[in-house]
Amino acid sequence: MRSLDWWTIGIYVALLAFGWLSVCGASYTYGDTDIFSFATNSGKQIMWIGTSIVLGFVLLMLDDRFYDTFAYIIYIGLLLLLFATIFNPVSTKGSHSWLVLGPVKLQPAEFAKFATALAVSKFMSAYGFDMKNWKHFAAACAMVLLPMLCIIGQRETGSALVYLSFFLMFYREGMPGSILFTGVAMVIYFVVGIRFEEVYMFETPTSLGKFVVLLLVQLFTAGMVFLYCDERKQALHMVLYSLGITLLAMLFSLYVIPFDVVWVQLTVMAVIIGFLLYQWLSTRFLSYFLIMAFAISSVVVFYSADYVLNNVLEPHQRVRINVLLGLEEDIKGAGYNVHQSEIAIGSGGLQGKGFLNGTQTKLKYVPEQDTDFIFCTVGEEEGFLGSAGVLLLFLALILRLIKMAERQPFKFGRVYGYCVLSIFLFHVFINVGMVLGLTPVIGIPLPFFSYGGSSLWGFTLLLFIFLRIDAGRNLVRS
Repeated sequence: MRSLDWWTIGIYVALLAFGWLSVCGASYTYGDTDIFSFATNSGKQIMWIGTSIVLGFVLLMLDDRFYDTFAYIIYIGLLLLLFATIFNPVSTKGSHSWLVLGPVKLQPAEFAKFATALAVSKFMSAYGFDMKNWKHFAAACAMVLLPMLCIIGQRETGSALVYLSFFLMFYREGMPGSILFTGVAMVIYFVVGIRFEEVYMFETPTSLGKFVVLLLVQLFTAGMVFLYCDERKQALHMVLYSLGITLLAMLFSLYVIPFDVVWVQLTVMAVIIGFLLYQWLSTRFLSYFLIMAFAISSVVVFYSADYVLNNVLEPHQRVRINVLLGLEEDIKGAGYNVHQSEIAIGSGGLQGKGFLNGTQTKLKYVPEQDTDFIFCTVGEEEGFLGSAGVLLLFLALILRLIKMAERQPFKFGRVYGYCVLSIFLFHVFINVGMVLGLTPVIGIPLPFFSYGGSSLWGFTLLLFIFLRIDAGRNLVRS
């Protein structure tokens, strides 16, 4: 008990308290006389909080080696449960992700996070594991992607995307930064390409979105040649030729004969790819091949983005992305939640309207205001100061998790700690971002705030298992 990180436990209790007050504000209806009644969401949340505290105590009482020993068994059990849930005949809001056990509804996807974190930690802490060995890295990725695919099969895309946060842990444990950069670059290509595809440069038939993306691909490729091949002259020539030829083509299209400059950029890309292929074959330097693969995949991903948006994504997902990018104004449809949430947060001002005094939330203007959009209640009732205080609490939690992870004497504890950190960071960033209209609405809860037992138990499992592992860091092992 003396080795427990009581600062983290204190932050956990504070988040539970503020979370319950927010659930009260979000679910309160004018005329309610008892917010502690189990007939109300606020009363039910007290029950979930109480059971979560008991669960946390039980987790602390177990031997810390229990989690390492049974990591694979827990992972396989949750994986089978996720797979079985796909065929669940009960549908909730279009997804098959909930199990109904009498009066209780549980979402296995929330518990699969800690199981996946334990299994990946055990695998990566095994003797001989090397992140630079592509077979080892591929196996670790497969352990993350398996539950992700099962959750997608349940039509719960938002919860599945949370598993992408594990790549932050992979990066900390030695995954090449180029992989993380490639993922970020693909997102940039998608956003810029879709957002500005129908915007044309000056008076030419050149799409601004395609022009910018292809120019970025050329510059990113040159930058990789400079960083990973240590060829400054080659990288400089690639940049100068790309910019020079593109500029000449644009001037010719603008003042002589209007034409689509994108075709010139594609030709330049083909020459760059051919050059990288030649360098790889002549030097047998693997970095040239990988950079060539990056360039080819960048072009392929960009040109398939429109197809994915219009033919792969569900209609409601497509509309949400278009609204986020400003391509559609759908205040009464897909953009309604975010629009009402922004109104609620904005109406709170600096100090807020006070506990249970919010108008937007009391009149139920914001859908899902006690679950996915719970942060708008904080903004309306507590204002900017209260919202900033909540974010500072989450920041304190993140900083404590970093400190705890870095002081682990064994790799298992460190890897698990960074898994927990990555999951919490993803949830907070995406949830608060979607409430403010900065990120897509993908429907994930805010830790310790959103109403419901599955998410609260899931986050408690994640945190208190790590607290127990951390508490055993100073024990002498026989």
